[in-house]
Amino acid sequence: MDRLGANPANSCPLTPLGFLERSATVFGDCPSVVYHDTVFTWAQTHRRCLRLASALVSIGISRGDIVSVLLPNVPAMYEMHFGVPMSGAVLNTINTRLDARTVAVLLRHSGSKLVFVDPASLQLIRDALELLPPGHSAPRVIPVEDPHEKEFPAAGADTLTYERLLEKGDPEFSWIRPASEWAPMILNYTSGTTSAPKGVVHCHRGIFLVTIDSLVEWAVPPQPTYLWTLPMFHANGWSLPWGMAAVGGTNVCLRRVDAAEVYATIARRGVNHLCGAPVVLNMLANAPEGVRRPLPGKVRILTAGAPPPAAVLHRTESIGFEVTHGYGLTETAGLVVRCAWKGEWNKLPASERARLKARQGVRTPGMAEVDIIDGETGRSVPRDGSTMGEIVLRGGCIMLGYLNDDKATKAAIRDDGWFYTGDVGVMHPDGYMEIRDRSKDVIISGGENISSVEVESVLYNHPAVNEAAVVARPDEFWGETPCAFLSLKEGSAGAVTAASVATWCRERMPRYMVPKTVVFRDELPKTSTGKIQKYVLRNLAKEMGPTRKGPSRM
Repeated sequence: MDRLGANPANSCPLTPLGFLERSATVFGDCPSVVYHDTVFTWAQTHRRCLRLASALVSIGISRGDIVSVLLPNVPAMYEMHFGVPMSGAVLNTINTRLDARTVAVLLRHSGSKLVFVDPASLQLIRDALELLPPGHSAPRVIPVEDPHEKEFPAAGADTLTYERLLEKGDPEFSWIRPASEWAPMILNYTSGTTSAPKGVVHCHRGIFLVTIDSLVEWAVPPQPTYLWTLPMFHANGWSLPWGMAAVGGTNVCLRRVDAAEVYATIARRGVNHLCGAPVVLNMLANAPEGVRRPLPGKVRILTAGAPPPAAVLHRTESIGFEVTHGYGLTETAGLVVRCAWKGEWNKLPASERARLKARQGVRTPGMAEVDIIDGETGRSVPRDGSTMGEIVLRGGCIMLGYLNDDKATKAAIRDDGWFYTGDVGVMHPDGYMEIRDRSKDVIISGGENISSVEVESVLYNHPAVNEAAVVARPDEFWGETPCAFLSLKEGSAGAVTAASVATWCRERMPRYMVPKTVVFRDELPKTSTGKIQKYVLRNLAKEMGPTRKGPSRM
């Protein structure tokens, strides 16, 4: 037995790219990608991705080069997830809502050689390239035209567009397999809820593992119809571009996400799976009656990206959606903790079910270990549902590290074998964990640690509240006090005051947790994936200056 082990037949590098070739064989004539009236089959998608890989090699892209993409959820964006790494290059998807300065920072930091750009982002990329420092080699720009968007002018006859590039490619190309499963495949920048994005590098092995793990944990059946409400540039759509290829699903692409379009597409295409941040759930749950359509059958939603308030989960499920809640980070390439549902919970009242489902849950089958530890002692916190600590992870889909940032890598991946997430949570007696906050979002008021997420979850139960975010505002006496930023449901403006919200909160939470400041806004600032940008709100709260009232707890 001691002489047995790795051999040439069992040690080929793991990669999710092989899923595409299998789907072309098994599901060749079945729809793969749908966009308006354009429908590709899996055989066509396979050949188009091989053309893309071949064409990239022909124009000088080589193993390890960074190829960037500024695209919404259109067919080309899906194809990039296979075609770019099949050329040996590393795929870098960029958030289309970033400003030119940030895009320039990412292009410079990554050393990107080529950028595929949507017509709506052409001016953005031009502005970004002008901001690159003198002497920095600018990446080549290839526009990706969209015949369904009539307001964009057509590219010139001599411009190398995406489709013209594909024409140069060989549909029989022998794609470039990774020499090692540890070879970099993906470069993603953290989402911008913090002010200093970092380049997260993932290898073929990690992406393969998280993709299989996600399919198993969500119990995805063969050939689902999946609606792309989650941007593929956000952590590569939680690994589901590769996952849909593995199961031969139909990828229904949406350039823009609004309630009317989502409901109409679900009805028209028979959608049965979709993903999105809690803001998407909130949008669907609060859609006017005239916008909602009857669901064609069971529609399953996977949500993550921010802790979903129990009230939002309750409203979404009351419409007929089946919601699964999970947790992951850019650094894990997908969701690695899920609120695994227990059958006996179905007997509980709806509000209690929603409260349980709002918890992040337990590790997925492919994750080795998850814990919550005390930052001072390094030991696991008690399973009491109230003692807060930092969430730490260990498993095969943890990133290789941050690009060109050894200091940040060592701070996150430590010698004790854990990846430190920076998220604060509690462990419940049943072994299910629940996020309380990002470590920087915990409000420390008079020595009390206040979870902003906990305050927000109460605010979401207010009948007039559409969105809620709670941050720290300086206070001369307490150090910090909760400051709530609220957007209201349509028709509620003028009927709700800051004082009435505070009074409502006092009846539902300890006095020290009640927001001392309430600010109403038409809309809260968000990233394109629906995460509320708390750092923007923290800055606004600081600019207000400290509250000056005495020691009374309202």
